[in-house]
Amino acid sequence: MIFNEEFETLPREALDALQLKRLQQVVSRVYHTVGFYKRAFDEAGVIPEDIRTLDDIRRLPFTVKQDLRDNYPFGLFAVPMSNIVRLHASSGTTGKPTVVGYTYKDIETWSRLMARSLVAAGLTSNDIIHNAYGYGLFTGGLGVHYGAERLGASVIPMSGGSTKKQIMILQDFGPTAICCTPSYALYLAERGEDMGVNMRSLRLRVGVLGAEPWSEKMREEIEERLGIKALDIYGLSEIIGPGVAMECAEGHNGLHIFEDHFIVETINPETGENVPYGEKGELVFTTLTKEAFPLIRYRTKDISILMKEPCRCGRTHVRMDRISGRSDDMIIIRGVNVFPSQIESVLLGIEGLEPHYELIVDREDKLDTLEIRVEVSEDLFSDEIKTLQQIEHRVAKDIKDYLGVTAKVKLVGSRTLEQYEGKAQRVIDRRRV
Repeated sequence: MIFNEEFETLPREALDALQLKRLQQVVSRVYHTVGFYKRAFDEAGVIPEDIRTLDDIRRLPFTVKQDLRDNYPFGLFAVPMSNIVRLHASSGTTGKPTVVGYTYKDIETWSRLMARSLVAAGLTSNDIIHNAYGYGLFTGGLGVHYGAERLGASVIPMSGGSTKKQIMILQDFGPTAICCTPSYALYLAERGEDMGVNMRSLRLRVGVLGAEPWSEKMREEIEERLGIKALDIYGLSEIIGPGVAMECAEGHNGLHIFEDHFIVETINPETGENVPYGEKGELVFTTLTKEAFPLIRYRTKDISILMKEPCRCGRTHVRMDRISGRSDDMIIIRGVNVFPSQIESVLLGIEGLEPHYELIVDREDKLDTLEIRVEVSEDLFSDEIKTLQQIEHRVAKDIKDYLGVTAKVKLVGSRTLEQYEGKAQRVIDRRRV
C-alpha cells in the first residue's frame, strides 16, 4: 500500500527536477526573509541564483544545532508570528531547547507525511493506534496523532508513562498498532509479563518505533515478546518531527526518505565532505516544503548509510539504513570509536542478558576506561558466582573481539538499572565532570 502514489513512486529524473525547483525556491526565500541565512550565504560567497543544479547544494553552508540556539527562540523563522499556529521544542538536555514553528500548511504537510509513514507500515483506516509517544513540546506524540487521524485510523492518545494503565488499555481497547520508543516497547512487554498478561495474545500486529537508535537484536526481541512486526521510523524536531523516513512492510531493508520534501546527504562528520551512497556518514537534511522553519543543510549528527537500490514496495525514494549512532554520542575509548548500539548488539547476542544496560566511561591515571553494567535474568543472577564470572568474561571478550576495546563488565540483577519510559539514557561519561 502507498499513501501518495504520484509522489512516492516518481521516476528518478522527475524527482530530481522537483527537488531542484523546490530547492531554488526555498534558498531564495530564506535568503530574503531570514537574516541568519543571508549573512551565512554572503560569508560563503553564494547567492540564490548560483543554485542551478542539485550538486550546487554543496556550495551552501551547513546549519548546526548551535545556530538554532544562538537564534533562540524565533530568530530562524521565515514567516511572521501571526502565521505560526504551533510551536514545539526539543528536550533541551544541553543549553536552551531548540524551538520549531509550524504554519497551518506545515501541519498539513506533516500530517500527510506521517500518514505516508503509517501506510508504509501496513496500517489503514481500520486500525486502532495506541500512541505512547510523549505529547507536549516533544514532536513525537502530536506528529503521530495527526498522521493517524489523517489516515482515518482510530487513535488512543496515551502519551508516555502510567505503564500499568497502558497495559490495561492495550488489553481492553484492543489496538492493532503501537507507536513508542523501542526501549519503552520492551519495558511494556516486561511489565505486562510481570502482571501475568500474555502480551503476545494482544491484538497488536505492528509497532512503529523510533526516537532512539536500536539494534536488529533488539527488534527481534520486541517482535518475539509482543508478537508484532516492529518497524523503524525516523524524524527529528528540527526537520519536521517524525515522518521524515519510514521502513515499509516489505521487510527490514532500510527506511524510505520522503525526498519530495527533503534533500538528504551523507558527509564525513570530521571533514564535512560528502560521502557516496553505500558508505557510512552523518545525515544532512535540507527541507524543501516547510514554510515557518526551513533549514538548509542541517547537520543531524545521526550516522547512517544511504541506499539507492530499488525496493519491492515500488517506492522510488532513497532509503537510509537504521541509525547506528550519533557522531556526538559516539564514545571514544583510547582512540577507538564506539557507538552504544554496537555494544547492544553484542550484549543481546548472549543468552540470559536483559536489554537494559549502562555504559560508564571514566578516566583513571589519564587513561580512558569503559565499564558495562548489564542486567541478567533473575534465574541466572541467582546462579553460582562462577557462572556469572564466566558470562562477564564472555561479554568482555566479545566486546574486545568485535569492537577492539577493553571493558570491565558488571552483571546486575533484573530491574537494578533505571528504567526509562521514554528515550533510554545509555551513556554516563564521567570524563566531562
